Amino acid sequence: MLGRAALRGALAGLAGTAAMTAATKAEQQVTGRPDSYVPARTLTALATGRRPPGSERPLLRNHLMHWGTGAAVGALRGVWSASGLRGWRGSAWFTSVRLATDQTLENATGVGDPPWTWSRRDQVVDLAGKAVYSFVTGAVADALVPLAPDRSHRTRS
Repeated sequence: MLGRAALRGALAGLAGTAAMTAATKAEQQVTGRPDSYVPARTLTALATGRRPPGSERPLLRNHLMHWGTGAAVGALRGVWSASGLRGWRGSAWFTSVRLATDQTLENATGVGDPPWTWSRRDQVVDLAGKAVYSFVTGAVADALVPLAPDRSHRTRS
């Protein structure tokens, strides 16, 4: 049951990643902010143990990390949906999981900087993108994943 929930959550995570990507591209059209290659550099550091230079821009690795993280973290949201952590409250809490996942991986590898060192604009953009991801992932997971039988009497939204 939880395996199925995780798989459906991973699919929901891909939908959330697509929504986050679309929102980011729209924001970039307005602000002129360039693409980030931090996901690619993080994946490189995780896979090889070396910290790549900031000038490195490997598009394939960027997409692998971006979509892979979205699916992996989405699997957790699927389990949450099955467990009764659903609706907008579950998605709001889930935003912190997505933010923490990215920050942990980026900072543990030395690729990223702590968010409190970023500009206010970059903080807002990152939080907004992760919130879009979390709420779309949550909505899709809640639609795809039934409540576990022992949880169906305790639903809250």
